[in-house]
Amino acid sequence: MVFFLTFGFLSAFSWDVWSLIAFRFFLGLGVGVDYPICASYVSEFMPTRLRGRMLISSFSFQAIGMLFAALMGLLILNIYPEEIAWRYMLAAGAIPALAVMILRVYVPESPRWLIEKGEYEKAAQITARTVPAVKDQIDVILSKANKHAAKIEKKKLKYSDLFKKKYVKRTVLAVVPWFSMDIATYGVGLFTPTILAIIAYSNETNYIVRDIASTQRAAYLDIFLIVGFALNIWLVERLGRIKLQIIGFAGMFIGLLILTAAGVSMGSNGAASLYLVIPGFVLFNLLMNMGPNATTFILPAELFPTKLRASAHGLATSSAKFGAAIGIFILPIVKDAIGLPSALISLAAFVLIGLIVTAVFRVQTMGRSLEEINPGDIT
Repeated sequence: MVFFLTFGFLSAFSWDVWSLIAFRFFLGLGVGVDYPICASYVSEFMPTRLRGRMLISSFSFQAIGMLFAALMGLLILNIYPEEIAWRYMLAAGAIPALAVMILRVYVPESPRWLIEKGEYEKAAQITARTVPAVKDQIDVILSKANKHAAKIEKKKLKYSDLFKKKYVKRTVLAVVPWFSMDIATYGVGLFTPTILAIIAYSNETNYIVRDIASTQRAAYLDIFLIVGFALNIWLVERLGRIKLQIIGFAGMFIGLLILTAAGVSMGSNGAASLYLVIPGFVLFNLLMNMGPNATTFILPAELFPTKLRASAHGLATSSAKFGAAIGIFILPIVKDAIGLPSALISLAAFVLIGLIVTAVFRVQTMGRSLEEINPGDIT
């Protein structure tokens, strides 16, 4: 959070493109650390029946943030329709980090992590304070932990274990779908106003008017990101992570095909493209957050034992953000080289890869405790 607050704010004062890249890089370190910590922490604290819902509830603030970012961008563009508007946008992004940083000071450590470190008394105290109903069972838990203390010390897992036979299929399931999804998610999500401007407002010559109009539509479309997360919270403990991920990838794929059709028709039939582009974005955003954008965050936090959980989630997250970088940097290049429809079809191909890998390497975690998913994990 310190990195996020400091470098998010400094980004607004960048004096050239290289200083901006440097500040965003260091901000990214903070984001990169927070992803696996947040997911591991929530999964280790929540009871089995609520674990999926609580993980997505925490992650769903991403969609709320995206909506507020679009609204903030729209507000700033209307107040300061100037070339420096981006500075105000970047500075505004650092403000929520201050509140989160203060709140984090009062959050207790994960009992499972403490047990892995041999700090059983602290783990017992936090568990008893967090869940008073199990206070009478603390002595039993401590007895079990002390009994297996020597075993815990011997049973060490390394980062390389993620790629060994026992865990490699789970690693593929955690990494590849998230990587594939983020190429499309960031490729489409970040350039939603741009795609809207190309397809729906190509006849508007005033770029400020075009930007405001496309940003308004983008803010409207971001509502469906929130609706998608709400649906996931409702369905994740009913249908399960894998089924939702497959349904979501299928919806994203169809949404991209509709957007491709809108891009193809924009030259000959502007009205047709306008009628297609909104449904395409709605389907893409809704099914993305109902499915893989939520479930890919959950699975790495559930598929691995405590010793590997944060490392596995960190690997999956970093792979996903590498995919995001590909989507962000490559999409404009591909669009300029072969046109928007072909670029969107390329994104659809990656979505299809995510669907196939999910179906082939599926591991169902719904309704199972972390210990049932990972037999032998002492905690």
